[in-house]
This record gives sequence, C-alpha cells and structure tokens, in this order.
Amino acid sequence: MWKYILKYILQYIHMAKKLKDKNTRKLLRIGKTSLAVTLPKEMTDELKWKEKQKVVVKKVRGGILIKDWKK
Repeated sequence: MWKYILKYILQYIHMAKKLKDKNTRKLLRIGKTSLAVTLPKEMTDELKWKEKQKVVVKKVRGGILIKDWKK
C-alpha cells in the first residue's frame, strides 16, 4: 500500500513542477540582433491573439509588458 501512496505523491510532485515550469520560457536568437520568446498557447487563446498579430512591447520596472496593438 505504501508503494502506491509514494507513487501517487511522486506523480503529484512531478505534475506540480511541470505546471510551474509551463510559463518559464527561454529567449531564442532570431537573426543577428534580435531575440524572441514563445508565448503559451493557453494564454494566446484566452487573449484571442493570432499569428502575425501586432503587439506592443514595453519595458517596465522589473520586466517587459506585451499587449495588443491598437490603431
């Protein structure tokens, strides 16, 4: 019985770590002077963002803000 409980606990820990790491992304080199970051599909779906959609990238204290571009 303890074997099954331990297995369940280990699966839960693995799942929790995977969810935590889901939003951790790496910067990718694009050309010689640019870097890119991928966005989680769940977030872009929720925001209804599509491929090639224009966005505004703004430097803010402690990071970067990405938001939809409005005319």
